[in-house]
Amino acid sequence: MKKLSVVLVLAICVVLTGCNKGQQINGSSLKTVNRSMTSIKERLPLDQRIEYEVSFWTLRDDIRNNKDFLDAVDGKTPEQLIEVGKELFLKRKAAGVKEYEQFNNWDQMIAQYTQERIDQNRKKTPDDRDKKNPHSVTYKLSGM
Repeated sequence: MKKLSVVLVLAICVVLTGCNKGQQINGSSLKTVNRSMTSIKERLPLDQRIEYEVSFWTLRDDIRNNKDFLDAVDGKTPEQLIEVGKELFLKRKAAGVKEYEQFNNWDQMIAQYTQERIDQNRKKTPDDRDKKNPHSVTYKLSGM
């Protein structure tokens, strides 16, 4: 019975450790970084997704060396990465980077990018190939 309880405690610890890593970027390779970045992004609330993406790609733009970039993002949570993004925004704005001059602050930049994303999604038109497909899964409800 004593061995069973030890095994049970160890199993719970392993499961909890594995669950904790779900919200952290795996920086072991570029492939795992991109995979974990995408996985985390999909689980974030909509209002945080763009901040997370902008922060990730701003940091990637700032750190060109793959190993340094992997070290910088490994183990980061979305909140930590967003903080890094905000710091880079302030640094670039203070340095006079032209793309940042139009924004008064981080929130204004994120609001504009969010609106641009919404506008892009509205402009998407259905593909003609989908309209011509006789095996379409779009159901036409009639008589209602």
